[in-house]
Amino acid sequence: MLEDKDVLIVEDDPVFRTMLAGFLTSQGCRVREAENGLEGLKALREGMPDILLCDLAMPVLTGMEFVEEVSLQYPMVPIIVISGTGNMSDVAAALRHGVKDFLIKPLDNIMVLKSAIMSVLKSEDSVTENHGFSSQWVNIDEETVVDEELEWHIEELKANPRAARELLLGLMPETQSSLGDWQLNYCVLQATDVQPVLLDYTWLIDGRLAFYLVDSATGGDNGTATTLLIRAFFNDYLRTRMGDQNTISGLIKLIEKGMRHSGYASPIKAIFGIFDVTDRTLNIASAGLSARLQTSDGEQVVNAQPWLGNQASNNESVSLKFAESGGRLSLSEMGSASFSLTFKRNS
Repeated sequence: MLEDKDVLIVEDDPVFRTMLAGFLTSQGCRVREAENGLEGLKALREGMPDILLCDLAMPVLTGMEFVEEVSLQYPMVPIIVISGTGNMSDVAAALRHGVKDFLIKPLDNIMVLKSAIMSVLKSEDSVTENHGFSSQWVNIDEETVVDEELEWHIEELKANPRAARELLLGLMPETQSSLGDWQLNYCVLQATDVQPVLLDYTWLIDGRLAFYLVDSATGGDNGTATTLLIRAFFNDYLRTRMGDQNTISGLIKLIEKGMRHSGYASPIKAIFGIFDVTDRTLNIASAGLSARLQTSDGEQVVNAQPWLGNQASNNESVSLKFAESGGRLSLSEMGSASFSLTFKRNS
């Protein structure tokens, strides 16, 4: 339950703030209030709460600026955004800053807030801590289905393909990133009337780059929900489970287990890879998508294997070698879209 939990509410609307504070106090919480982002940062300096609730539309310091600052200074504090905007670009921006859940005002049922807080606190205490809201759709270890308070996210995205597309595009990373003398760039050309391909990547401290690409359009009505689930488990796996062996197959196995128990996921085309800058090798596994690697030494092909969700964890990975200067990985057979990743060694 919520008894003795410390909650900080950062909200400029005094009526809504008072309503939240009253409800949470009735649930046994210890509540502090702040009317804007600057006051919220001051409150955090005085003591860190168990959970932080905040709005996005606030004076002095915007909610998004506040969330970004909190994610940098207090990354251990879980945040739930309660906002009057359903703009998917705002949702995506908040997720990039580590927000755990995103609720829309007005709250037709205040118990949704209680359920969201309990879900976030539970995930913080679990072995797969620090999940974003999409990763709470399914608890792999307990094999539970999607949490009730998150159903509106899924149903809204299914009913509004334009909003779903906006959300996925908002989650795309920077087009250029580097580690040491290696640089990653990507380029995508895609029709505006189809669901996009999502890229996610992370530089690991041992000099490797882990990444995946998923063609959300191939998941049908559940494509966006499935894509977000993949994103959640990818980041969870890198934080808590990734070892030196069987990294790709282990990741795919985890994702497919989540897909089976989510109740919302559909088979979907994807590809996963790990690039090691120390020896210029790329280990890559197709889960429905085919690709080709072009370097100054020639071209190598990655053939499509069974889709993600169709026992793709049994797919074989291949090891490709980059030239000294790098190379380009391009996806093929994507209909009206094209996507390429360029790995370049800076001179």
